[in-house]
Amino acid sequence: MREQLVERSCAWCGEPVAYSGRGRPPRFCSPVHRRRAWEVRSAEERAGRPVSEGGRSTDPVREIVQRIETVVRTRVVPGSGAGRVPQAPRPAQRLSGQPYTLPEDAIEWIEALAALRRDAVTNPRVAPFREHIAQACERTLEVLRSDVPGPGEASPGES
Repeated sequence: MREQLVERSCAWCGEPVAYSGRGRPPRFCSPVHRRRAWEVRSAEERAGRPVSEGGRSTDPVREIVQRIETVVRTRVVPGSGAGRVPQAPRPAQRLSGQPYTLPEDAIEWIEALAALRRDAVTNPRVAPFREHIAQACERTLEVLRSDVPGPGEASPGES
């Protein structure tokens, strides 16, 4: 009398697994179930080991989050007058984003200042900046009333 294994059940799901009679008898019906069984066995094995050897910890899971924040600051360092390179004035922009040019002669400046005077009273967008505008105008008045020549002008003693 001779016995021969014909079929066995999958060690993972219990489904029947056919055996051809050659080689080692299969224990699982598919490679997926073989992999799942190995994952469970190795997890149980790791759980029994100390944490220092790769075992599971009984402490609650904690998360450490690293936040990197980049702050860019611009610092203007006043240079000495001798080695300083003069920079061209940047063109100004309107609130709409469109560029505009500065007045070119005294009449245009007078008209622009009159428009500023009207806006300071009637335009609600100008109201929060009235003090800043007044300070800028006062600094401009100091220069206009001083004896310092402007660019391109000769000083009083030169000819």
